[in-house]
Formats: sequence, structure tokens, C-alpha cells
Amino acid sequence: MVTGMEKPYVVGMDIGGTNTVFGIVDSRGNVLATDSVKTQSYSKIEDYVEAVCAKLRPLIESFGGVEKIKGMGVGAPNGNYYNGTIEFAPNLPWKGVIPLAALFEESIGVPTALTNDANAAAIGEMTYGAARGLKDFIMITLGTGVGSGIVVNGQLVYGHDGFAGELGHVIVRRDGRPCGCGRKGCLETYCSATGVARTAREFLVARPEPSLLREIPAENIASKDVYDAAVRGDKLAQDIFEYTGRILGEALADFIAFSSPEAIVLFGGLAKSGDYIMKPIQKAIDDNILKIYEGKTKLLLSELKDADAAVLGASALGWEVRE
Repeated sequence: MVTGMEKPYVVGMDIGGTNTVFGIVDSRGNVLATDSVKTQSYSKIEDYVEAVCAKLRPLIESFGGVEKIKGMGVGAPNGNYYNGTIEFAPNLPWKGVIPLAALFEESIGVPTALTNDANAAAIGEMTYGAARGLKDFIMITLGTGVGSGIVVNGQLVYGHDGFAGELGHVIVRRDGRPCGCGRKGCLETYCSATGVARTAREFLVARPEPSLLREIPAENIASKDVYDAAVRGDKLAQDIFEYTGRILGEALADFIAFSSPEAIVLFGGLAKSGDYIMKPIQKAIDDNILKIYEGKTKLLLSELKDADAAVLGASALGWEVRE
């Protein structure tokens, strides 16, 4: 009997504030089919689970049914790996503690594991991407917020409660910008896509010079607009990246002191802003790094396709679920 191959697929699911995307993945990391539902459309968790399963069941059937599925992995904001729960997620419609892994397990009939979205990305990177073969690295996801997955000695750091490694909520400016978490000056208020848009609005008010960004209503500016302006030679836009990259690099120099990672992997739209953001990040790391760590930690860009990364990362958990 060939072990493992009688169940050649896993399911990966990424629960975002806007969309929930799920797909069937094979052992080589190919996402074979995906579908999605709008997360915000379901105020009751039961309706949400039913909506996802209504679309997921036919996908599973088309690949030979649940007998062919080894497990299911879910990445979610405030996801707790130990309990399979989502707990007090600020951007999701369901409040309190939601036993999501159990709900899906019951509904689909496949063993299910759940973790937070940045941890899922780290697992994906380690299984299929830039961190293959690395035992010590830190994954930083730059999206609506800043997330992180910390791998030490080949294992994700979960802490005693399942919630370790929230580097996006390390304070980088005392009494700085208010954060959705209730604190002030968190890294995510400066270095997320949302943070970049906030910086743009601040710079446009504080500085008199002309900028392409002035053609956009201030409240509509997104980080993509800042990038487009930077590419067209806009000095103000380039300075926004410089400012953002410096703050992130200073923080990364501190994170290196914590776990001495072989690499820091950056993921998300912002990381694709190329030299505009990478150069200031690297310079700030070099300017702020403790001597013993100089030049030891590589700064890498994720090798996972944005569209697939979250699903892929979550799916990697599916191979390891205990039945």
C-alpha cells in the first residue's frame, strides 16, 4: 500500500476581512481550483460556514471526494492554532470566540487546522517559496495591516496561548498614530498599505511642493497611487516610501536581535514597490543593527504569487493535520 498518495490533495482557505478564498492544492504546491465568498455578507457564522461549504463541496467532489483530501488548513485573522478558534477578530463580522475548525470539520468531514494569516504565509513560504530549507526566518506581511510569522528552529512560534508573534503591534513611535488594536504608534499604523496612505495624507498637508498625488482626493489615496507616482519621478511619493522603509528597517533591526533569523521575507503589495522601499529598509537595518548581526540576515521578497499565497500557506497545514 502506498502511504500518503491515496490522499493526494489538501484544502487551503484564507479568510480575509473582505473575501474568503479557498482551493484544492496538490503536494507540489499547485493550486488546482479556487472559489470564494464575500466574508462580510454573513453576519451569522453558521450562514458563513454553509455558504463556504456549498461552494467547497463541489470542488472537492470534482477531485474525487473527501476520501482524496488529507486535511484542510485555514488562515484567519486572530486565528489560534492550539484551539482551532478565531478570537475577537476586529475586522470580521463575528464577535467573541468562534470554534471555526470544528465547524468546518463537522460540515465537510475533513480534519481541519487553523492558524493566523501571517503564520499561514510563513508556512507557505517555508513549504513552497523563498524560505525553503530555512530553519530560522521571520515572515512579514504588508497588507491592510502588518502581520508576522516567526520560525525558530524549523517551527512556528506560537507561544503558550497560540498568539505569539504579533510584530505588527510592536510600538515604533511612543504616543504615535492610533491603531485599531487600541494602542498608539504600532508598526502597522506606519508600514501597512493603510499606513502608507496615512503618511501620504500627512505629507501632502505638511509640505507645499507640487505632487501628482494632489490630483487624487486625499481620502481616496491608496499605496498603489503612491507607487505609481514614485515611478513617474514624484519626489514626495518617493519620500513617503523612504519614510515608510526607514521605520520598517529600524523595526527589523530590533526583530533580528530577538531571534537572529537567517532571512526576513517580505510579502504583500507594498513589498513589490521595489527599490523605492527596499533600499531604505536595507539602509535602516544597516544603520541600526547590532554589530554581532551585521550582514548576516538576508532581506528576501516572497516567491509566492499574491493570489495563491494565502491559500497555499494555509493548505500546507492540511498535510500535517492529525486525524
